[in-house]
Amino acid sequence: MQLIKPDININFIGSRKIAYLLSAAMIVVSLASLVIHNGPKYGIDFSGGTLIQVRFNSSVRIADIKSGLTANDIESSAVQSFGEEGSNEYLIRTDRISETSEGFLGSLRKALLAATGSETEVRRVEMVGPQVGKDLREKALFAMFYALLFIAIYISGRFELKWMISGIMAAALAGALFLCRLFITSVPLLIAAALIITLILFWFLELKYAMGAIAALIHDVFITVGIFSIFGKEFTLPIIAALLTIIGYSLNDTIIVFDRIRENLRKHHRSPLDFIINRSVNETLSRTLLTSCTTLMVLITLFSLGGGIIHDFAFAMIVGVLIGTYSSIYVASPILLAWQGSKKKR
Repeated sequence: MQLIKPDININFIGSRKIAYLLSAAMIVVSLASLVIHNGPKYGIDFSGGTLIQVRFNSSVRIADIKSGLTANDIESSAVQSFGEEGSNEYLIRTDRISETSEGFLGSLRKALLAATGSETEVRRVEMVGPQVGKDLREKALFAMFYALLFIAIYISGRFELKWMISGIMAAALAGALFLCRLFITSVPLLIAAALIITLILFWFLELKYAMGAIAALIHDVFITVGIFSIFGKEFTLPIIAALLTIIGYSLNDTIIVFDRIRENLRKHHRSPLDFIINRSVNETLSRTLLTSCTTLMVLITLFSLGGGIIHDFAFAMIVGVLIGTYSSIYVASPILLAWQGSKKKR
């Protein structure tokens, strides 16, 4: 079955300015949401505290659950329904580091029974100390940054044969980041500064393919984080795994387009770059859309039927696949054209 004709010629490059405005708008909205909410909403994994999943035999009110928690000396807690409607399951989150002994769980069940009048089953208890949560948060940020550095080395080596330059740059950035970590305590600001410096170095070292790929990946991750902030969803370790998966997926799409651009540069070396990029994107459009659609079918199934545990992971992946497909066409490739235009001016 042929969904897209092989001779299709959509003018993607001609509409790149509209795409730039759309991307800028999404980034501004994401940034505004993060500022308003004082950063991402961290889950127990990163903020520390205790998470308790309970199930009642009958329908209960959240106010009664909170009353039972207060009677058991668990205050400042957040209670939300969990799972399918009518399952009578709830997630209880509190900043307090509670015991997980049988004595504590027994007293919790009694307090909830007295407050709600329904038998309670404690299905899950997770406890993370505040220092452990902080360490996990910092390691997650470093993991994403180093992943981007290794990607930059691979892209520069594969498409521009600049293994040495990109390797030395990555090693210097990693070393500088390690030294700055000894003096700067705010890891998010440190990583943000490192990413900006990385893109500037790409520009001056003429690592145009790496710059396009990394800019698109930063674009994808930041907008995904912003959408999570807008919807008030929590960041946990599975979400970090989803973000790293999004990086890999988006990069794969970008490499396919870059590969075709490199082939067409040899075939049509007398043609202008905007024609070559547009032709390359159109030639790979069928593969891009088919891959994205089949991936989305699986993710939507996971989102709908996978249960509460995997719900946020599937949501992050759905957003990431949509944004990643968009950025491969409208962000990564046009950066090559912008770089060439700047070079001609210089």
